[in-house]
Amino acid sequence: MEMGWLLWGTAVLLLLHVLMELSPAVNFALRIGFYCVLCLLASALAAVACLLVNGGRTVKNMRIIKAVVKTFKYFFGLRFEVKGLENFKVEGPAVILSNHQSVLDMMGLMEVLPDNCVQVGKKELMYMGSVGLIMYLGGVIFINRKSTSSAKMVMSEVAKTMVAENVKVWVYPEGTRNCTGDLLPFKKGAFHLAVQAQVPVIPVVYSSFTSFYNPKTKLFTSGKIKVEVLPPIETKGLTSDDVTDLSDRCFSTMRETLFRLSGHP
Repeated sequence: MEMGWLLWGTAVLLLLHVLMELSPAVNFALRIGFYCVLCLLASALAAVACLLVNGGRTVKNMRIIKAVVKTFKYFFGLRFEVKGLENFKVEGPAVILSNHQSVLDMMGLMEVLPDNCVQVGKKELMYMGSVGLIMYLGGVIFINRKSTSSAKMVMSEVAKTMVAENVKVWVYPEGTRNCTGDLLPFKKGAFHLAVQAQVPVIPVVYSSFTSFYNPKTKLFTSGKIKVEVLPPIETKGLTSDDVTDLSDRCFSTMRETLFRLSGHP
């Protein structure tokens, strides 16, 4: 009986391997499915560790989460080339901005995430089972993107928390995932936050995933991701009148860096 199950299991694995080699759509579906299962299982295990070590919701849990997620790249054959980590070494809080490309961004985030840093995410992520739980335990700040007034109130509280607790906040200024190899126009919330708290903005740019990951063409293979942490941009003395100019400067710098890292003209 055991030999029969072993033979069947081997046959299924071989069939899946052949299908993955022959069909990009099957390869994409299986790899994304495995990624989702891995996220759920790893989040559940990490949540237990976070509760045992730190007792509940705290930014300290991000160290545990980071250690777990940094192993994911080995399952998918992804390599990271990182430059500029010294630019995170600013005294006090800061607003960190990065481009947002796909569900794989979590791996890139954890590859460079500095200590005492929390993310801002959409409220819907709270309801993603163990993934939502681990995000909550890690101190992620959830906002309701459908309610402008609610988002502004949350950002106002975030500004106070940043200064009071000396934490950095990671924001995706595009507001949604974008796997086109370019940047979407930036929303202003992160820049209002930085100006209100009078803290520096630190741009982080990831090279385009399009050479190895593209949902439209069902492409998902191994690949290399270049990451560059750019020098901080000071906001001391700036007011709400300067937010648009600050946003435009960051967009221009990050877009130029994105094209350079991705080898695009």
